[in-house]
Amino acid sequence: MRRIGFLLSNDFQLMTLASQCVFEYANVVVSDCFYDVDNFSIEGGTVRTSLGMTVGTSSVQGCGEVHTWIVVGVNDPLASRVSFREPEFLREEVGHAQRIAGVCTGAFLLAEAGLLARRRATTHWAFAREMQRRFPDILVEEDRIYVVDGAIWTSAGMTAGLDMALAMVQMDLGAAVARSVARKLVMHQRRSGGQSQHSEMLDLADKSDRIQKALNYARKNLSRPLTIEELAETVHLSPRQFSRVFTQETGRSPAKAIEGLRLEAARSMIEQTRHPLDVIARETGFTDRRHMRGAFIRGFGVTPQAVRREMRDEELV
Repeated sequence: MRRIGFLLSNDFQLMTLASQCVFEYANVVVSDCFYDVDNFSIEGGTVRTSLGMTVGTSSVQGCGEVHTWIVVGVNDPLASRVSFREPEFLREEVGHAQRIAGVCTGAFLLAEAGLLARRRATTHWAFAREMQRRFPDILVEEDRIYVVDGAIWTSAGMTAGLDMALAMVQMDLGAAVARSVARKLVMHQRRSGGQSQHSEMLDLADKSDRIQKALNYARKNLSRPLTIEELAETVHLSPRQFSRVFTQETGRSPAKAIEGLRLEAARSMIEQTRHPLDVIARETGFTDRRHMRGAFIRGFGVTPQAVRREMRDEELV
């Protein structure tokens, strides 16, 4: 039996407990009590959710052996006061637990405990840059669903905790069990850790009509070279005016924005189709497969081949 301990603190976000269902249904699938899930807090007793409900917890004192600790998040980690006892407890558990995870902004508590120092980690996109500012020794990957660095796991927003929990089940019980759990929970698929938290087009949204028109044109014509002159012509500006206005409104050059759109389109094709990488590179406007590979490493930190291998593994889940 593997004991999963959820560490709660007042004003935690109730949705972060949803991942408990993943472990519950893993037990159903294997017809055994493989996981034992408990709620804990430092002192025990009732803990208040951000919605005002209360949840009963046991004290971490004398909690016994826990295989995996999962620290839940709060709506605003910047406004929440962290008791020194929680980071101290987590530091002590590093040498005992097999895994320690932070769901959503729960990663801030791991950071306070020093568990993320010189490690890769993620958190909710709205707080990722603040985490990087406050803890410069963390390698924050703000555009990841979840990140695994050794025994330390962190996830993005609260629903990403489901994906992270499924990844734990896959590690513990295999791909077939994780796939069955996902089906029972009516999850379309388990998102891989490398998937983006948000869309390139959403990042570039809320701009003027002419810049949006140019972006929409680019997205529909990614297989073309898409020169500055061509994009400028679609919105009736000179190339120099277009570059200046585009950079002012989006905070990046047209070339960088177009590369972002190409990367997003290429990744989507890799994840959703079986087209050869050469074909995907051509269809999304990269010079060749080698050019696409370099862009992937810069943009995602992984190669297109790694994304494809990950998606093949997903098909087995």
